[in-house]
Amino acid sequence: MSTIETVGNVGVGKDLTRRERVVLANLSEEATLEQIATKLFVTRNTVKSQVRSVYRKIGVSTRADAVKWARAAGIQDVPEV
Repeated sequence: MSTIETVGNVGVGKDLTRRERVVLANLSEEATLEQIATKLFVTRNTVKSQVRSVYRKIGVSTRADAVKWARAAGIQDVPEV
């Protein structure tokens, strides 16, 4: 089963926190982790940790797969908190 196909399954990605959804939305902007961290007023290590958590929760291992998953799930322009 591909990453995109898992989007329709119940429970996949539902446990993402609001902040994880914000980070995931920012991954599609081709910004570095440092740039995302600056934008969100956190450290690069915080973003890196949140990205790892997102990858684990949605079942992907690359940024490209995470961006594909986010687009398929409709997570693109999540407002910042």
